[in-house]
Amino acid sequence: MSFSINLLTDLQTIWQYDFMQHAFGAGTIIAIVAGIVGYFVVLRRSSFAAHALSHVGFAGAAGAVLFGIDPIIGLLFFTSCGGITIALLGRRAANRDVHIGTVLAFMLGLGVLFISLYKGYSTAAYSILFGEILGISSNDVLVTFIASIIILFLIAITYRPLLFASLDEDVAEAKGLPMLKLGIIFMLLVAFATSVAVQVVGVLLIFSLMVTPAAIAHQFAKRPQQGIIISVFIALMATWTGLFISFYEPYPVSFFITSIVFILYIFVIIFQRVKANLNSITGKSYTVELEN
Repeated sequence: MSFSINLLTDLQTIWQYDFMQHAFGAGTIIAIVAGIVGYFVVLRRSSFAAHALSHVGFAGAAGAVLFGIDPIIGLLFFTSCGGITIALLGRRAANRDVHIGTVLAFMLGLGVLFISLYKGYSTAAYSILFGEILGISSNDVLVTFIASIIILFLIAITYRPLLFASLDEDVAEAKGLPMLKLGIIFMLLVAFATSVAVQVVGVLLIFSLMVTPAAIAHQFAKRPQQGIIISVFIALMATWTGLFISFYEPYPVSFFITSIVFILYIFVIIFQRVKANLNSITGKSYTVELEN
């Protein structure tokens, strides 16, 4: 199939297939969760943590395959344990990189061990590396929806203290907020969101939905609520566009999604730098006029 001039006709054609309905449903849910959680990841400067948990999840998926369990269960268990360990070892974001790297190295070592011990074809574990959204069933969509509701509920009840702690850890601690508890909750949210999002982009490309849309939103938003909305919008736009293009082109969905957000991020960075240079030039001109 190929694109037609009529976009509505193309969408109607896509919507005839159950696997595309499932993909759009799961993709929409995951994009919303990734956009919201990702904004807190960027705000707390925890991008490395999200990246590390995605790789920790692969080790869990490999272990689950070895013991004959659903890879998603192993992924969720390992990301949760890894997230709690990172939160306990590094209570502050600024001092957490070494602890994250240590946990990541150990978990990847376990992943290599699990893969080497498994004698069959570990396609289920490897599919988690790059995502398999076009292969998910209606059951998977339901599980994704339930998991996402739990994540969004946890964010809703912890939103204000989590936001306060993300904006200024020192002031939040001085005000008596339970920083360790909030850190554990946050890392668990990242772990759950990572486990859900791997169905779309896989663990190796988790940044495309978890971090990049939020990083773009952070450049424009003046308030956290605006940032979250922009982040979700970009994640949704990239996911829907990627699914639409992948239906007509024989390339992975994750490639299109990551390419869309990457190109958009580059444009935003260029725009911000040009704007800063123009403001600088304008400011200098204004100063010269005042001096004259």
